Amino acid sequence: MRKQLKHMVIKALRYSGVPFLFREIIQRNKVTILCLHDMHPDIAERAFDYLSRHYNIISLNDFLKARLAADSAALPPKALVITFDDGHLGNYDLLPLLEARKIPVTIFLCAGIVDTNRHYWFNFKHPDIDKEALKRVPNRERLRRLAKAGFFPEQEFSRPEAMNRRQIEAMKPVVNFQGHTVLHPCLPQCTDAEARQEIEAGRQLLEENFGLSVNAIAYPNGDYSDRDVQLVRAAGYQLGLTVDFGFNTLKTDPFKLKRLSIGDTDNPDTIALKASGAWAFFKTRNGARQGYGWQRANTLEN
Repeated sequence: MRKQLKHMVIKALRYSGVPFLFREIIQRNKVTILCLHDMHPDIAERAFDYLSRHYNIISLNDFLKARLAADSAALPPKALVITFDDGHLGNYDLLPLLEARKIPVTIFLCAGIVDTNRHYWFNFKHPDIDKEALKRVPNRERLRRLAKAGFFPEQEFSRPEAMNRRQIEAMKPVVNFQGHTVLHPCLPQCTDAEARQEIEAGRQLLEENFGLSVNAIAYPNGDYSDRDVQLVRAAGYQLGLTVDFGFNTLKTDPFKLKRLSIGDTDNPDTIALKASGAWAFFKTRNGARQGYGWQRANTLEN
């Protein structure tokens, strides 16, 4: 019942004109960056159809070039950037769609998980593991609790959760690959040495092992501190992406770029609200943080 009511409210908000007002008044002269994770191709196709009709989709590098040139005229009205975090295996399934639609996307890769059979720690399920609680404890304590429950970051499983080298190579012509640390820790919970290693090695491994040109990093979980921003800058990155709510201009701090989170199973009505920023706007006004949903559903229903 609650789910049906929520869908009714979302549909009513979508067709109330709220997304239109956000697009035409707030987003027209801003750059909107979306954060996705592991969206099924069928859902992605519907999402891309909607976004292509209502926004001008540009690449993250288009934004960077305009910023470096201080040329706002190089950006179209209602510019929108699509990003995916982590490098999930399912991202490879989007290749035919990306090629057919010629939609530029950026995928942020965990350098120590791609091309291995290692798993993302946040996918590990155990009755003693509270994923959200682990994000709020020191990194060593997080690793200790995971180890006690039987999970080790460098453990190789029978099947991968991330893309391999062949898949990354196949996507290079249409995808901008960037950094997402090595093993996806919560950076503010890391020691200085741990954070520096994750940030610096995350870039180095991708460039040396995959021949990528890495100029941007997405902070894992969207979490960062002033120290992490300093480390990212010192490591040679030019952009840092958060999941802080909001929109961007050429004057936005390049190491604190804002993104709007889109759920992997969101339907078109929800995507319309979230892409406009209306959904996160109302949630954050009530004191809630916008979601950072990364789990891929086993069903296309929402």
